[in-house]
Amino acid sequence: MAKKKVLLVDDVNLLIELEKAFLKGLPVDILIARNGAEALEVVRREQPDLIYLDLNMPVMDGPTCCRALKSDPKTSGIPVIMVTTAGSVQDELLCRSAGCNEYITKPINSKIFLEKGRKCLADFERRRRRYSYATDVEFLKDGEPRYGITADISKGGLFMAVPHDGIPDDPVDLSFSLPLGNGSLLVSARGRIAWENRAEAPMKPGYPVGVGIEFTCIDPDTVTMIEKFFEEILQEKDSLTLP
Repeated sequence: MAKKKVLLVDDVNLLIELEKAFLKGLPVDILIARNGAEALEVVRREQPDLIYLDLNMPVMDGPTCCRALKSDPKTSGIPVIMVTTAGSVQDELLCRSAGCNEYITKPINSKIFLEKGRKCLADFERRRRRYSYATDVEFLKDGEPRYGITADISKGGLFMAVPHDGIPDDPVDLSFSLPLGNGSLLVSARGRIAWENRAEAPMKPGYPVGVGIEFTCIDPDTVTMIEKFFEEILQEKDSLTLP
């Protein structure tokens, strides 16, 4: 499957590099434009799947560019997320009147940046193989142990069913066990809350209320053992289905 294309439009190189860092590891090709006029050229040539568009730029600003995109039938369906100044009602109104799909404010928060991307583009997430598996997860809140239950696990993270107010803010230290051979594998890792599945507005309706956690610090040998554990489970399932 071809990678999705994401266009980043900003005249400030530092912000472009920051947004590129947020997208690191995702299955996307990154395109760059330095102003609205250049963005229109890139869009017509490359047909990106998602655009992050800064509000204030030279040559052509964000609202002018967004209106041009939304008025053209060939580009009107491309989701546009505008980036504006925090706390400015006027800037928010400019973004909305230009027809953008979403907007975010500076300073840019990586979690919100990615959440808005997922909202606009269904395939906007890490393509790691995930394994359905339920096991208890222990984490700390206010120095006290708390518990959740995994719904799935990958080498890059896990989804944990737990009320959102029951977990600490990003980052989170957690541990869980997987049976391995005649013993068990104790997994200890640090992670960050990458997304939330809330009851009132679930991002994944088939999942329980909880959070997706991305591992940010985990022993590489442990990752190898996690993969080995699930490969063995899959092999056992395959052998049971043979005639």
